[in-house]
Amino acid sequence: MDTFLPPVEKPKALMMKLAYYFTRRQFGKVLTPLKVHSVRLPLAFGLFYTKIGKLDKKLVLPPETALLIREQVARINVCLFCIDIGRSFTIKASMNEAKFDALEQYRTSVLFTDQERAALDYVTELTRDKKANPETFARMSRYYSEREICEIVWLVASEHLYNMTNIGLNIHSDMLCDISRKKQN
Repeated sequence: MDTFLPPVEKPKALMMKLAYYFTRRQFGKVLTPLKVHSVRLPLAFGLFYTKIGKLDKKLVLPPETALLIREQVARINVCLFCIDIGRSFTIKASMNEAKFDALEQYRTSVLFTDQERAALDYVTELTRDKKANPETFARMSRYYSEREICEIVWLVASEHLYNMTNIGLNIHSDMLCDISRKKQN
């Protein structure tokens, strides 16, 4: 399906030309959200989006937990681009892809710990219902520090920003998983 706004293949601004170059170099292609959304806004908006990734590097949560949370939010919101890019990061980091494949069955899969289940239950409620049950929060808080809980909330909130941007402009998968797998071989 086509995006609601046509992708801009040749940006005019020098900084955007550089952004296209660096994303092509990093991902093997210019990402559709960049060509549809960021290119049409002042540079500061695009820089804000890149800041989210930089802030994620300051998390104390394990990277796999952070990616599982982002993937769960994207899955619930049905953001195909975000599901794809999250999986591509999983592939690049050589994380357990079977665990990501089993995300829909996290409550019963032996691949997940009770700690991960508690976080994913909270994330699922927060994403789906826009609120969380106090019992779900209490169970999660047995496993995570106050800082980690705030990081989990950050991941849900910032993933919503990505998801709504892509869903709102009908941006779908860029097939980044396929590109990542080819680079590994």
